[in-house]
Amino acid sequence: MRSRSSFFAVILIAFALTFHCSLVSFAAEPATIKLPDPQKTGGKSVMAALQSRMSSRSYSGKKLPMQTLSNLLWAAFGINRPNGHRTAPSAFNRQETDIYVIASEGVYRYDAKNNALDTVLKKDIRALSGTQSYVKQAPVILVYVADYSKVDGGSAESGLLVGADVGVIAENVYLFCASEGLATVVRGAIDKDALGKALKLRPEQKIILDQPVGYPGR
Repeated sequence: MRSRSSFFAVILIAFALTFHCSLVSFAAEPATIKLPDPQKTGGKSVMAALQSRMSSRSYSGKKLPMQTLSNLLWAAFGINRPNGHRTAPSAFNRQETDIYVIASEGVYRYDAKNNALDTVLKKDIRALSGTQSYVKQAPVILVYVADYSKVDGGSAESGLLVGADVGVIAENVYLFCASEGLATVVRGAIDKDALGKALKLRPEQKIILDQPVGYPGR
């Protein structure tokens, strides 16, 4: 009888240790993911990329390597000069646009200064990023969020400038994708209230557009 009790005691201890280790592993997951240094050479010429630029709505679902994601985000709105200026211009250099990265693993905010991803949510919410069915197939969806606390309120002129800033970032992504053989399309069909709530946005943060990126589907 004592032998059987000892056996069950060992099983319970082993289960408790396994459960504890799984909790420690989850808790230890970094809140910030350092990206590889972006590769700033190679690819097609600007003219060749312009020739290849197109909108695509079919994605294979294959994940992007971390190096490709780093290159993509740097091309979109990374820092390209020691003074902190970026690969895309912004009105009065306000840099009011944040890029949120939605992937199957979760949601992240691009930190250009540290070339890193700050974890926002550990959940796959790709289906919330647009009303079309194909968005769920894209491995990465870039969501462009403008922080209106950095601009002059919500005037019509400010809205136009914010839209222009986001448009340039989106075109950078188009050209990068054309150069690298990736598929992309810029989109406005978004339930912004639902997505904004999922992204935990503040009232002064507004979703402008989003842009799926991935390998072309068949």
